[in-house]
Amino acid sequence: MTGIRTALVIGGGIAGPVAAVALRQAGIEATVYEAYAGSADGVGATLVIAPNGLDALGVIGAREAVRGIGLPISHNLVVDGRGRPIGEFPRLTDLPPSRAMWRPDLYRVLHDHARARGVAFEYGRRLVGAEETPDGVLARFADGSTAVADVLIGADGVGSTVRSLIDPHAPDPEHVPLLNFGGLADLKVPARPDAVYFVYGNKGFLGYWVQPDGRTAWWSNLPHGEPMTAAQARETPAGEWLRRLAEVYADDVPGRDLVRHTSPRDLSVLGTMHIMSSTPRWHRGRMVLVGDSVHAPSSSSGQGASLAVESAIELARCLRDLPDVPAAFAAYERLRRPRVESVAARAARTNNTKTLGPVGRTMMKLMMPLAMRTFLTPEKTLGPEQRHHIDWDAPAA
Repeated sequence: MTGIRTALVIGGGIAGPVAAVALRQAGIEATVYEAYAGSADGVGATLVIAPNGLDALGVIGAREAVRGIGLPISHNLVVDGRGRPIGEFPRLTDLPPSRAMWRPDLYRVLHDHARARGVAFEYGRRLVGAEETPDGVLARFADGSTAVADVLIGADGVGSTVRSLIDPHAPDPEHVPLLNFGGLADLKVPARPDAVYFVYGNKGFLGYWVQPDGRTAWWSNLPHGEPMTAAQARETPAGEWLRRLAEVYADDVPGRDLVRHTSPRDLSVLGTMHIMSSTPRWHRGRMVLVGDSVHAPSSSSGQGASLAVESAIELARCLRDLPDVPAAFAAYERLRRPRVESVAARAARTNNTKTLGPVGRTMMKLMMPLAMRTFLTPEKTLGPEQRHHIDWDAPAA
């Protein structure tokens, strides 16, 4: 046992509340400090929790609550812009199905669960600096307040302040040349209720699944060479973005109908994708990174949230079992770095298929059926990721 008794968790998205609950289970008092005035409820579009993520959530007792807000997904169907099948990734039959959900719903459930487990949240506390003391770390916030604890955990996302405090020379997030949107169409398209559809259209990529209420959730990735933050993208009215998306998907089904039946208020404009595929320094002294602040694969991975949950739990386990803070942080990094960087590399390959030109798209559509029958089988591509299990009761070595 490290002797750690208290922790400051910076960031209240996904990794933060999970880390705080896991830390409490490990005997460490943790408080979550969130920059925004309230929770992130209402922010973001859709995501998937994979079987390994659900398994990890079981460690902190949150699995059933998260399952309850998600739609079970047993099939991933790849089609072209006319709806013709290209390939299929069925789920691994001995694992539970992934769950597709809205990010705000996941935030709400995790926050409610953490509060029920005794975790305190402090809102409007934007971290601006931190310094180590002889026996801990002192955090400074933009409102002039401070807080002290034995360790400080950065769960503050891809634009992490804690990452820059640990390593002032840390690389910036990598730009992925894909512009992202999420939408909810007031339309039920012909589709399997237990499937996510991946549509490689003539001019852009679109994914969707039908909702239990008869509407259809969808997301779009469009090639876009220059970086664009979400704030910059939202300077253009949502109605104008819908007009542009209608042009992109004019010849695709069901993309054109999904865009046409989405109101501006139901469109999430997310900017271009930014990822953290490899971070040189995960920790320094009594500060450490977790979740998207240290490993943020693109959304194409289908693993971002699940990996954040896993890392939060493994960090708590290492702090529980190792003899001192440096040993705990080093063991945590050894446990997690190879896995998360492998997932990021797979996601990068998937992103490349979304930025292909007309000739490349045609070749991909011709080759993918063969690939899915040979070296891209579900077990080979998803098995190592989705079968991952954390044995909470086993001592961290």
